[in-house]
Amino acid sequence: MRGLDLAIIALFLVGMPLLGTWIGGRQRSSTDYFVSEKRISWWVVCLSVVSAETSTLTVLSVPVIAYMATPAQGGMTYLTLALGYIVGRIIVSFVLLPRYVAGDLVTAYAFLGKRYGDGMRATASVTFLFTRLLADGIRLFATAIPIKVVLAQYGITASYWAIVLALGIAMVFYSFFGGARAVVWVDAIQMLWYVLGGVVVIWVLAGQLPDGWFSKAADANKFQLFDFASSPLTGSFPFIAAFFGGALLSMASHGADQMIVQRLMATRDVKSAQKALIASGVVVFLQFAFFLFIGVMMWAFYNGVDPVKDLKLSNKDELFAHFIVNDLPSGLSGFVIAGILAAALSSSLGALASSTVTDVYERVRKTPMTDDERLRHGRIWTLVWAGLLIVCAGLFASSNKTTADPIVVQALGIAGYTYGALLGAFLLGLIFRRVTQADAIIAFVTTVLVVGFVILGVKFVGSTPTIDFAKADATRKSLTGWWNTPLGVAVTLLVGGLLSLRHSRGVPVRDELDVEAKA
Repeated sequence: MRGLDLAIIALFLVGMPLLGTWIGGRQRSSTDYFVSEKRISWWVVCLSVVSAETSTLTVLSVPVIAYMATPAQGGMTYLTLALGYIVGRIIVSFVLLPRYVAGDLVTAYAFLGKRYGDGMRATASVTFLFTRLLADGIRLFATAIPIKVVLAQYGITASYWAIVLALGIAMVFYSFFGGARAVVWVDAIQMLWYVLGGVVVIWVLAGQLPDGWFSKAADANKFQLFDFASSPLTGSFPFIAAFFGGALLSMASHGADQMIVQRLMATRDVKSAQKALIASGVVVFLQFAFFLFIGVMMWAFYNGVDPVKDLKLSNKDELFAHFIVNDLPSGLSGFVIAGILAAALSSSLGALASSTVTDVYERVRKTPMTDDERLRHGRIWTLVWAGLLIVCAGLFASSNKTTADPIVVQALGIAGYTYGALLGAFLLGLIFRRVTQADAIIAFVTTVLVVGFVILGVKFVGSTPTIDFAKADATRKSLTGWWNTPLGVAVTLLVGGLLSLRHSRGVPVRDELDVEAKA
């Protein structure tokens, strides 16, 4: 890389936060800061949702999935998840979104507060905060990977800690000053940037691949879409687990995760939110296919060599960045790297701050807050969560060499511990009319413990489950992570439903949101 590339990257890192601050303008109320007073067009929110959920993990790690896939696994089976994502979003659009938007809520967990009470609302919110901190810590670390590769080309050895600190400062700048409006618009612009970067990569690779590469890739099953042969319990992307698990994972991430729900609440009405959410599922499917195809092209370009053993990379997730830095022309290389950084600056800080202030702090404080106080505390917590994210990302960078999983799989794995309980709490309140707050909290805690036990302590020898807390290996495999969310939902509904049988039919139900949604 030459100075032109560094100039493009530096211009982006400085210009994008300034652009976000300018777009955001001045926030005059907490509603404006948290959900932009519901004035953003649905198509902008759609792009923002896609950028928020895929970001750098998609750009860097999804191509590696196709690159590393064996003939038995198939290179495109990851798309089975995306098909499930579309189904899950359709369900959320008609079951949960009307209750959020018509209810004029600031966070998704306010629904739980109206249905159960403040105890369940705070329980779900704290769970979201902890899970989002870990997942976004990985996202921020993922962005540091290409920057480290770029700096190494100039003989500069920079630690991941220093890099994530610089990225965190850039991210918090426009989140702090611009609020939700800045976050949504910057997300949309950044998504278009990194997709254009991917187009550049395909254009360059297409001119360098040998004749017959497509047929060779097809013979190696790199374009296989569905996997019906692998074990549905332990396979990487078996059809049943990936499709069903993907649907419920999407319902949880887009119906019970404040990072996404906050963006959907920034639309004008229920129909706009529904269009944004359903359309985002289609865009995500196309985006996954796009970056998986890049992975197949890189497999042909490098002749399938091992990224760590043969290319001497620190980990396989550096492969895409290695190609960009070493094999793209100057100028184009800087443009693509800036696109990867664009994916990173998709901020969850506003969602973390809004949930902290309205779901936790205001409930603990007991006395109502004025709007000015809520706005001030929102900005304070934006800074606090930025600091915590930087620390979390640095810790993940320090420990990443100990795991063999691509970083996108690691991030989804973290969500698997709690997503089932979060989604289950919402569905429990809708399905079982006699469930009380105590029932819901007991079911929630039980689910987190059961899912954690299954993830950490259940291994399969063939199709036989055993209790074993040792690390999985070739003979003992863990349950595939795509079952974590369905398992969590099932446990929550079972435990909560059974507990509700204790109550007489005369128990009053908190159904304010049902009335508001119908209105």
